[in-house]
Amino acid sequence: MKQIVLPFVLIVLLLCSCGTNASKSEITAEMAYEGVSNYCHSTYDWSIAKENPSIMYVQMGEETDSAYQVVFRSYTGAFVYFYVDKTSGTTRMEEYVPTLDVRNEAGTINLSDYLEKE
Repeated sequence: MKQIVLPFVLIVLLLCSCGTNASKSEITAEMAYEGVSNYCHSTYDWSIAKENPSIMYVQMGEETDSAYQVVFRSYTGAFVYFYVDKTSGTTRMEEYVPTLDVRNEAGTINLSDYLEKE
């Protein structure tokens, strides 16, 4: 009987540990902010904001069950909304120009490409 129970216990432990690792790969709010901020700092020219930092910024927006919203404001007054999928890290971008009331899809990025590697 001991010979049957031991392999069964080992299999159960192995399956349980696999489930635990899957939850660690989920994107956190901090990761969403960091990745989008890194993307924005590498893509957009921030030199104009050196004298007046409040004209350009990255901040957290609303959160849903499946995504985080991170908002980038440009010195031009335009906004880019980043919708970060909590499970995959796939990030959809939408540009909004309030003065013209125009919204455009702006593509996607993979958040992991903009996160610091440990």
